[in-house]
Order: sequence, then C-alpha cells, then structure tokens
Amino acid sequence: MKFAQLATTAFGLAAVAAAFPAGAQEIATSTPERDSHFNGPYVQAFGGLSTRGNDNGDSLRFDTDGDGRYDNTVNTVAGDNAFSPGFCNGRARGATPADGCRNDKDGAEYGVRFGYDKRMGNFVVGGLVEGVKSEAKDATSGFSTTPASYVIQRKLDYGLSGRIRAGYTPNGGALFYVTGGGGVAKIDHSFLTTNTVNSFDPQRNNRLAWGWQAGGGAEIMVTNKVSLGLEYLYNRYSDNKYNVEVGPGTAPATNPFLIDSGSTRIKGGDKNFDYHSLRATVGYRF
Repeated sequence: MKFAQLATTAFGLAAVAAAFPAGAQEIATSTPERDSHFNGPYVQAFGGLSTRGNDNGDSLRFDTDGDGRYDNTVNTVAGDNAFSPGFCNGRARGATPADGCRNDKDGAEYGVRFGYDKRMGNFVVGGLVEGVKSEAKDATSGFSTTPASYVIQRKLDYGLSGRIRAGYTPNGGALFYVTGGGGVAKIDHSFLTTNTVNSFDPQRNNRLAWGWQAGGGAEIMVTNKVSLGLEYLYNRYSDNKYNVEVGPGTAPATNPFLIDSGSTRIKGGDKNFDYHSLRATVGYRF
C-alpha cells in the first residue's frame, strides 16, 4: 500500500515537473499577458503525500504518583522496571517485542486553498488560507513484563492554516517562492493494549492543536488563468495533552500500575506531531 502511494505521488509530481522546462523556455521575454501573472486572487487544489520520519528512541512516559509530571518508572512489587522489555517507534504487532512493530504510516494528503498575490516587478508577495486532510499516522508502543503491549496512535483529522509567501518571477510565467505561517489541527488519538486486567480511560482526546508550517515551491502558468505547481512543507503541531488513565479493573492492589497511588497515567513521549508534505497543485487565477 505504501509503495502504491509513493508511486502514484511520484507519477503525479513528475507529470507536473515535465511542464516546467517547456514553460521556462517561454518566460524570458515580458509580454502584457505575463505582466499580469501572479497578481490578484486565486484558488488552488492540491494532493500529495504526508511522510513521517522515524522517531528513534521514542517511548511512553508515566505518571504513577499523580503529580502530572510524567517522569516516573512503573515498578513491580519487587522494585523491577515493569517496562524493561522496552519501547518501539510504531504500532506493536503483539504482546512482546519479538512480535515486532509496524512503522509509522505515510499517507495521502489533499486539500484546497484561497490566496491573493501582489506583484511588484519580478517580486511577488501574498497570503493564503488553506484546509488539508492527511492519512499519515504516528504510533508509539511499550511492552511490559506481563507480557502485554500498549500503543498510543495519532493522526491528523484536518488542519486549517494561514501562510504568507514571497517569491520571484522572471518576467512572469513561473514563480519560485518560500512560504510560512501558523494554523490549527484536529488530531485524533487512539489507544490499544493486550492488557485485559486493568481499566483504561483516555483523557483529552481528539483536541485542537496549534502549530506552524514552512517550506517552498514553484508554480508555472500553463494558460493565463491556470497554473500547475510543486510544493514542499514541514508541518509541526504541539500535541502534549492526550493521556490514558490506567485504573484497577480486576487487577489486585499489587499491580504495577496501582502501587504508587492507585492509578497511572500514560502519555506519548513525543510532544509534537510533525510530518513532511510533498504536493502537486493546480490553480485558477481570477
């Protein structure tokens, strides 16, 4: 599935890129039509791929004493670390590390934006608002000595952002730009475990998170109204609220999650949800 997504995206981006050399041959000489390029309002649709890097060393964090600091170790009655089997970046395939973990999932992203550019000679400045949906997923897993696995997984449901962009156009026809800004995203969380003894109560789920984006791209006019483009963005959202409260369930008081204060809260170790966007765009200028 991941290979198919990458191949489809690469094919689409290659098709867009193929239009650039032909267009570049036409932009050396200024004309009245090219003088009007990249000036005024526009709408664009985009599609591409959201990719996540490997969060090497990522782990779950625990608050066993209820002070809200998530800096504790879950210990057994004998004082041993109940999570000594370790952690993995990804979604656990079973109850033990030997079962392995699925890597974080890249996924398609798509959306629409509205913007306005102001052209001043060969320089362009403008702003835009954008809505996006992404299928990329991020997960972190831990393994206890029970044995059992515990997985916190998250994905971006949708994002809304506003950015500025500034670029250079050599006499119209093509635009090369940088862009950056901020936004808000609804991040969905889920919790999975093979532990059937304790109770698990997710807290502060599916909340809005603030973040920022930065990147750049290129756009070429294929007619006086229609444009095609390529764009890269780095996206980061602060996501540090979601946690899972572990309760007694049917477990005895000697259960490692219960020894310190009668319950434990679990949180993912990475405070940010970040990913890379590689997009192809198609736009219409009014």
